Order: sequence, then structure tokens, then C-alpha cells
Amino acid sequence: MGQGPLSGLKVIEFAGIGPGPFCGMLLSDLGADVVRIDRKGPGRASPADITARGRRSVALDLKNPASIETCLKLMETADAVFEGFRPGVMERLGLGPEVALARNPKLVYGRMTGWGQTGPYANAAGHDMNYIAITGALHAIGTGDKPIPPLNLVGDFGGGALYLAFGLMAGVISARATGQGQVIDCAMSDGAASLMAMFYGFKASGMWKEERRSNLLDGGAHFYDTYQCSDGKWVSIGSIEPQFYALLLEKTGIKDPAFAAQMDRSGWDDLRTKLAAVIATKTRDEWCELMEATDVCFAPVLDLDEAPNHIHNQARQTFVEVAGVIQPAPAPRFSGTPGQIQGPPPAIGAHDIEALTDWGFSAADLDALKALGAIA
Repeated sequence: MGQGPLSGLKVIEFAGIGPGPFCGMLLSDLGADVVRIDRKGPGRASPADITARGRRSVALDLKNPASIETCLKLMETADAVFEGFRPGVMERLGLGPEVALARNPKLVYGRMTGWGQTGPYANAAGHDMNYIAITGALHAIGTGDKPIPPLNLVGDFGGGALYLAFGLMAGVISARATGQGQVIDCAMSDGAASLMAMFYGFKASGMWKEERRSNLLDGGAHFYDTYQCSDGKWVSIGSIEPQFYALLLEKTGIKDPAFAAQMDRSGWDDLRTKLAAVIATKTRDEWCELMEATDVCFAPVLDLDEAPNHIHNQARQTFVEVAGVIQPAPAPRFSGTPGQIQGPPPAIGAHDIEALTDWGFSAADLDALKALGAIA
């Protein structure tokens, strides 16, 4: 039984890449018993495969009817299942939602794709950048010269994995109240569009211009941007509110009266140049000494080596070390039922016997599956 608020929740994850494993990690970190269905074959566990942590792996030959039946039997007692294949793949395997829900009417069946189960793009290949491109998000992020992909944070993980985890939990709550499961169609393009809600509101109110780096929150404002210090390192400044902006001017020693016109967009470029010149006079550490943990709305821009060692992250144990690998700790935090990393990333098929036994398979069932070549 896992530790966390989702302890007792039984989830089946069909192995995939990117957002699927991240969703499984989120659920496992909060205590869910997540069994990952892997395709039979070689596969070692790497401690660096962080998003695979905390699950048990059952390796099945999905071309073998006995393996398909094994999956369906697992679904009979599962609260939720999720997969990230293109539309129609699970149906062709005999594992689609119609079959699964017939076996377990309370099952919540999550389907995560880039484009969704329907629409002109539904069967097309794509990646994170493509999914956020049609939502307005990619156009809004980048330099004045070009859009720049914001890692895989907006599509795969924000618009995909987080929305899938949220959808699965909402579906489970509904199923427990009504006795009826359902299918969750989680498209990364839909999720990325949802994440843009505030910015569509800004546009509707006339507060947002289509040009990149011309708006309050896209680096257009001199008081909401990153600046390079004398040592080549960077700091972030987000002094939006008047009192925070006044403190920024105080801490930087700026007395130029032009800075009084904070919200005059026509002066932002000139003021950014002036502020950049001031920030460039000191090292990042010197600016941290002056502004860190104040109401300037300031933080140093840390790289992946520096972040785990930052005083705030260390105080909150935001990062932990497991098997020599520094990685983010479970989030969010619960006062009564804290989550934890439930275990290391599993090797493919490492838990064939253990997991299937825990999920109700008898010794005779397992012997039969071995004889049929369904499991090793």
C-alpha cells in the first residue's frame, strides 16, 4: 500500500513516453498503486529515468490473446487506466474503452494524445511544440524575432499530464458517487488552450498585443524581465505592483524621473536598456544580497546544477537524491497524508509475479500465463 492521499487507488498505465510517464509519476508519488504494462522485451531500470519512478512493471506480449485477457482482468479491479497511443490503437488490440467498461462499468479510462480522439489532426504525428502552436501559446512565447518552444512544459506536461491526472481523479470521484465510469479524452492541444485562458481574457479586454515582448508578462515590460549581471549570470525581476516597483528603484539606486511612468508602454524599451545597465554593474550574488527574499519580486536565475542547492529549495527539501540522482520531490504537499517516492524506476517485467498476485491472480493463473508465453 503506497503512502499518500491516493493510497488504495489502483491504476493501470500502458507504457509510453513523455507525458504518460509523468502522469504515472504524479499519481504514484501521492500513493496510488500504479502498475505499468510494458511490452515484453529487454529493458533495464535506470535511476535517471525519474518520471518512471514508483511503479511496478508487468511485461506482456500484447499480440498474445492471453496477455490481452490479462490486461482486461487487471482492468476489472482497477479504478483507472490510461494510455497515450494514437486513436484506434487500443481498439485494435482489443483493449478499447468499450470492451474495458463492459468488464468494469466503474472504470475511468484516460486517453492522452496530442490532438485528441477527434478532429482533422487526430491521427497525425506531432510533438509538444506542434500541440501548443495551434493554441496561441507558442506564438506568444519567445523573442521579437521568433517563437521559442518553452521546453515541453506547456504541452506535454502542463497541458497533457497534469490535465490527465486531474481528469482521472475527477472521473474517479464521479464513478464512486454514481457507479458509472467514463472515458477521458485528454488532448495536449486542449490543455494548452485551457492554460491560455487568462491571456485570452487579456486580449479580449485590450490588454494584450499580438507582438511578442510587447506585453506585461512576456518580457515586454522593463519591470518583468531577466537581466544579466557583471559575472554573466542572470536575475529575474517581476516588480509589477507599484509598491514593489518603488522598492526595485530604491534597491537599485535608480533616481531617473523617467522610471516614474511605469505603465507607459512607449517607454519600456528605453527603461529596459537603462535598468540593464544598472544590473550589469554588480554580480548576481551582490544583487541577491540586496534583493533576495524582499518584496522586489526577485530571484536569481539558477541552472539545473544550482537549483537543488538554493537555500529555499534546501529548506523545503524541494529536491531529493535517490540512488545518486538529484530529482524533484513529490508535490504538492499534504499535512495529513504526505506523499513519497514509492520506489525506483522499474526494469521491464520486474514485477510480473508480485504485481499480478497483489491484483488477484492465483498461482494457477500465473502458471497458465507462463505456459501461454504471456509473461516470462
